[in-house]
Order: sequence, then C-alpha cells, then structure tokens
Amino acid sequence: MNKILIANRGEIALRIIRTAKKMQISTVLVYAPQDVGAAYLNEADETILLEGQSLSETYLNGNNIIAAAKAVRADAIHPGYGFLSENAAFAKACRDQGIIFIGPTPEAMEAMGNKIAARQTAMAAGVPVTPGITGTVQELMAHSGSVGFPLLIKAAAGGGGKGMRVVQEEAALKDALEATAREARNYFGDDTVYIEKYIAAPRHVEVQVLGDQHGHIIHLYERECSLQRRHQKIIEEAPSPTLTPQIREQICNAAVQLAAAIGYRSAGTLEFLVDPDLSFYFLEMNTRIQVEHPVTEQTTGIDMVEQQIRIARGEPLSLQQNDIRQKGHAIECRIYAEDPEQQFLPAPGTLLFYKEPQGENIRIDGMQLQQGATVTGDFDPMIAKLITWGTDREAARVRMIEALQQYFIYGIKNNIAFLSALLHHPDFTGNRISTKYIDTHLAGLLQQFENRKKAEDIRIPLAAALVFSLLPHEKEPASIWEAIGYWRPVQQIKLNADGREIAVMIRRQSPFSVNFEYDAALISATLTPTEAQQFHLILDQQLHPVHIFETTPGVFMVRYHGSDYTVTRNDILHIADETLPPPSAIAATAGNICAPMPGKVIKVAVVAGSAVKTGELLLIVEAMKMENNILSPKDGVVTAIAVAEGDKVDAITTLIHIEDMDNKTPSAGS
Repeated sequence: MNKILIANRGEIALRIIRTAKKMQISTVLVYAPQDVGAAYLNEADETILLEGQSLSETYLNGNNIIAAAKAVRADAIHPGYGFLSENAAFAKACRDQGIIFIGPTPEAMEAMGNKIAARQTAMAAGVPVTPGITGTVQELMAHSGSVGFPLLIKAAAGGGGKGMRVVQEEAALKDALEATAREARNYFGDDTVYIEKYIAAPRHVEVQVLGDQHGHIIHLYERECSLQRRHQKIIEEAPSPTLTPQIREQICNAAVQLAAAIGYRSAGTLEFLVDPDLSFYFLEMNTRIQVEHPVTEQTTGIDMVEQQIRIARGEPLSLQQNDIRQKGHAIECRIYAEDPEQQFLPAPGTLLFYKEPQGENIRIDGMQLQQGATVTGDFDPMIAKLITWGTDREAARVRMIEALQQYFIYGIKNNIAFLSALLHHPDFTGNRISTKYIDTHLAGLLQQFENRKKAEDIRIPLAAALVFSLLPHEKEPASIWEAIGYWRPVQQIKLNADGREIAVMIRRQSPFSVNFEYDAALISATLTPTEAQQFHLILDQQLHPVHIFETTPGVFMVRYHGSDYTVTRNDILHIADETLPPPSAIAATAGNICAPMPGKVIKVAVVAGSAVKTGELLLIVEAMKMENNILSPKDGVVTAIAVAEGDKVDAITTLIHIEDMDNKTPSAGS
C-alpha cells in the first residue's frame, strides 16, 4: 500500500494523513468547492477537487471518488467516519475495482448496518439486547404491550440521533410510529421501524474492537459517552467512571463475542446502554473509526488508524489481549460552532480570532483553522476535538478545564464556555449523569452557569478592558487626525460590561496602568503582556490571568476564569478608521465640524461668537446609547451653530462652523 485516497474532510482527514506520513504512505485528499483554501489541504501529497455543490455530488459520490482513486493510482481508500464510511455498496464497489477499502467487509457492514438485523445477530451471539419487537405499524401497535411504556421507536437504518422518538403512553403511539417512519424514509430511504424498551436514565458505554483478516479479535477496553445533546455526544472519556471491574470485563467480552460472530475485521465499536443497576444492553455497532477514538488511543497508547491500515494490508494483529492495559484517564470535548442558549443551534461564520491550547497532556484533533477562516454551514458544526490525559479522572478533568480556558474562538458562537461549566459542575465530578442529562437539565444548567459567571468580580474584566483600550497604538498614524486621536481621553468614561452600564472616572493614567474611580472606590489596575492576547492584570495588588481581544473598535472580549465577558467603550463603539467620514480635525480647515456617526445632540456647550481653544468641548452627541464628546480641533471663533439640543444628525451634517481668529466672517450658507 503506497498511496491512500482519503474520502473525507476536516479533522479526520488530517488525522489520517498524519498516520500515513508516519508509515511513509503518500496521501491524496478529495475536497468539495466549499473547502477550497482550507489549510489542512496542504498536508496531503495530492488533492483532487470534487465537482458539484451538494453532498451527493461531492463527498457522497462514490463513483467519482473511486474514479479519482484510479486516476491517481491509489491503492486504497480510507473513508474516515460519516459520509461513505458505513456504505456497504461503496465498500463492495472498491473491492470490485481492485481498490483496498480501509474498513470492514461489505458483508460485516450489512450485518450491523440495519439495527433490526444487528439485534438479531446480537441475540444469536448471546449478547443482551433491550426487549423489543419489529413489524409493520399495525403489528407494532398490536404488540406494544409486550414492551411496555415508556418505549423508544427507532428507524432500522437510522443513526446520528435521527429517526428516534420516545413515547410515554399508548394514545401517542400511532402518530409517533407514522412520524418516525416518514422521517426514516426521508433521511435513510428506508421506513422500517421497531420499538424497544426505553431506559429512562441510561449510560452510554462503547467498546473498541480490532479484528484482523486472520480471525483474531481483541478489544481496547471501553469509553463512556453519556453526556449528549440531541442524541449526539459532546464529552467522552476512557475508562468509564461507572463500570466496576467485573462489569467492564463482561461488557468487553460481549463486544468481542459479537464482533467474532460476524467475522469482523478492522476497527469497530460496539455500543451499549447501561442501566442504573449496571445491566447492559447492546445498542448498535459502528463499523468504522469513531469520532471519540482519541480517548482510547490516549489510554492504551495504540494508534488506531495505523491498526486499520495494517489490517487492510493483510497483516495479522501484533497485539495480544493480555498486552493491552488502560493507563490513566482521558477526556475528549467536541468543540462545536453552535449556540447552547439556542438549543445548540449551529452557528457558522468567520473566525475573527482563533487560538488552540498547547501543553503537556493536551491533544488537538483539528483542521488547522486560523483567523479569517470560515466555518461553513454546509457540514457538521464540529470545529475540533480537544483531548486531555491525566493519571486519573480528576487530573484529566482539571487539565481539560485549563485547556478550555486557553482555547479562544471569537467571531462565531461556540460551546467552549458551556463545556467548561459542565466540567465544573458537581454532577459531572460526582458522575451523576446520563444520556438524558443535558436535554433534561439544559435550562437549569444555563442559569447555573450564568449565575456562576455573575458571581465573579466584574471589576476584573472591566479593568482589563479599560486599561487595554487605553494602551498606545503601535501602528503609524495615517493622518494628523489619527495622530491626535479623534476620541480624546476624557475624565469620565462610560462602559458596558456584560449588560451592566458602568461609569468610571480616570484619576491617573500611564501606558499600562490606570487609577480609576468606580462605585465610590479608587482602583489601581496594571496590565502586563505575557503572550499574544494574554495578560496579567494586577488589580489592587492581586494578580489575575486574563485574555483580551478587540473584536471591533471599542468592543473587547475578556476571558477570565473560563468565561467570556463583553466590555464596550461606549465612546468609541463600532468606529473603524477606514469607515470614518472625513475627520473633523481635517475638515476644520474649512471650518466645518461634523458628527462621528449618526446620533442625537444632547448638549451644545458653546454659543455663536464665542472664542474656543483647541480641545475645548463643543457639544455632546449620543450615538448607540453612548455619549461622545466633540472637541474643538483648533483655536478659533464659533461663527455658526447649525443644530440644537435634541436634533438628530448624520455623519455628514455640519454641526458647528469655526473660523480662525483673523477671519471672523461666516462662510456663505453656513
């Protein structure tokens, strides 16, 4: 095997490339038009553009992918996960074309791809399954009593949380069956459904297996994936903190037993539901590598992609079951572009700032995102996987919290703060969770997380943003107006800190230190840079690590204790140099003073005929609920006032006309 074509994208494509490089195998990566310019494409030895816009034309077009593999003389295709990874017809087509499919046989996929057939196989192999029945809608209605309520309806060909409904009582069963069948037909092209016992608060535990082409099958122990939203995992860990050693041995042996029953080869995962009394039931088998495979790699030291490739080459497993040990504990958090406060609604967009954490026992499986990159809405909203390892669960948890605090994504909504708060929650540390935990407790969790954030000292993000906003600019001024600063320092500054309107009085200021009065107290704040966008804030002699990023002029994101605070300088909010109208200081040569932005005049501080000095207050314009002082750019005489208090003005309206002292005659039309 000299060349592998990777039929996938993003982080899993990059993950496969890295192992292939280690094994000195060249790689070809296909990509859709939506991924043009993605940084991870540069890691492959060759790339091939898939024509078309829809998934069916690109990543799901098996014929075109096989044609691409043949065109570049690839020996094998690795499908990653998702897309064509569990498509038996695609695996068979690869085999028919003489291309190695890095995965199980089509026959094994078919045996486990249909949930009804998989249940029957499990029962024949002596592996426990939840009580359930199959049949037509009418048959299921007639025999539902043998399962009892509540029950779970599932699509036979379903996956990824699609095609599932919980029914609490018989009166709702018929409509739910028909709705699930319709959904299954739309998503999977197969409207076959079945019903099974609903376990109210189960754990989700899965066992990783490896099988070679010589009949050897081993397990790499289990991992737990109980923290889910909408039936999709967001936090996974290995080993399971729930199982006893005895149950661990039983469930791992059951997984090997079932994999052996279908002659499985390659990497695969047997998923189980575990009752509160630790009874376990076979759920389904994923005949591919899993998203959460890194936690197994971190605790066993085994590169699973390498094992997949070696098995596909026909090599016997070099590992014996007795050689494999779980060492320490690993936790994986899936970093998503989504909004937890809006039921985890996907949130694509452009990254204004992106920085991944680094350090010992921290692993990132990402796609080399960087500032300015776009997270498209065309694919799954997962940005990356963050994995930490520790000598035990608590050490891995603490390391994960530290890593999340150093993970910065600005410009799009994401779940970093939500994940961090979950890991702090006593229900996580006490392992009082289930697959229903997040969905059931979401409103309460969000409120608890918000209360935890509000309990922090607001002066810390406030002071950090204030001092940062007053730091001298490093760039050379493009004009005299930038040199003198349109928004001159004033004694009082109004800010908004996470929705709280706050006014501070500046008492003393130097480049990195500010003394200011807030809430009738004098506060001393000093900001010391440590790394890019990272600082030590010393507030009244106490040190606080903070991260500060200015998303737009006047809007600052401050990361403190794992939470992001939005702090705005109201006097400079949303003003960017390139969008400013001709600055008043320059226009003043003609005598015209204009507003910096549309707003309302709330104070006129001068009268016609009065002499003014440079820097003297002329008037105050309120814009975006913020007061902005308009100062005189030169010495002169006010010859005309074109507005009154209460007037609404735009950015081109002449507010005041000033003439030099030796030319007091007003301009025509002023």
